[in-house]
Amino acid sequence: MPVDTQQIMDEATKLGNLVADHPAVTRYKDARKAVEQDAEANRLMADFDRQLEALARQQQSGLPVTDAQQQQLEALQSRIVSHLKIKNLNLAQVEFIDLLRKITQTIQRQLNLQEGAPAGGGAPPASPSGPRLSGVGRV
Repeated sequence: MPVDTQQIMDEATKLGNLVADHPAVTRYKDARKAVEQDAEANRLMADFDRQLEALARQQQSGLPVTDAQQQQLEALQSRIVSHLKIKNLNLAQVEFIDLLRKITQTIQRQLNLQEGAPAGGGAPPASPSGPRLSGVGRV
């Protein structure tokens, strides 16, 4: 029996509610909030974004990035990744993205099975960058 769009949307809402209650989502939200409320973490990430933008403009104008600029950027990046709250956010984000990937692959497998794809065909690989989430993906 054919399924209509509304039935799919109703089931998607149920799935969304289940996902929202998953511990990985809670950890991600908590970690993101902790970073948002940490002035030092925000300053470090803002500084990193500014430096990246400045270096991108410099390269677009035909000027190479100097060794000193590269070292300065790497030093800032090291400070960012060693910041405990940012580290926790990165770990929580990985777990959250992995959950979303597994869900997408499960849905994709069902579509492949219905199309007569060989067993074990699996889903195509997820985008390497994953979804862009607010406040993350900077490091």
